[in-house]
Amino acid sequence: MRVYLGCDHAGFELKEHLLAWLKANGHDAVDCGALAYDAVDDYPPFVLRAAERVAAEPGALGIVIGGSGNGEAIAANKVKGIRAALVWSDATATLAREHNDANVISLGARQHDLGTATRFVELFLGTAYSDEPRHTRRITMLAEYEETGELPPLPGN
Repeated sequence: MRVYLGCDHAGFELKEHLLAWLKANGHDAVDCGALAYDAVDDYPPFVLRAAERVAAEPGALGIVIGGSGNGEAIAANKVKGIRAALVWSDATATLAREHNDANVISLGARQHDLGTATRFVELFLGTAYSDEPRHTRRITMLAEYEETGELPPLPGN
């Protein structure tokens, strides 16, 4: 599986670890930066590039990493076609794929040790979308809103 990664300085060590782990586990890992540690870099240039690459390649997934993962998830979700999920537990890692068909995982490198973050990635990559109609209906509502800017109807209307 092709996996695009993007991070800032806070996520650099975890990104380097995950690049090696992904490659060792048979994935095609693509580094969208940061390519060197810079204590004052900004996450949007790297995260947006990773998210754009995921959006342009159906079936690819992405990993974005920062200190908390919050800003990175927000940035990735600005890219049309991206569903980025901030993951902080085994359950959120699997549900992001199973229920939300998320194509990007956002991790807080300052929130988890390398082993825990790697487990989240493993769960995310190893979980398939459930294809349940209720989840598909919700994802479709979001995609239509992203396209048109029109709110979905309220229940009963």
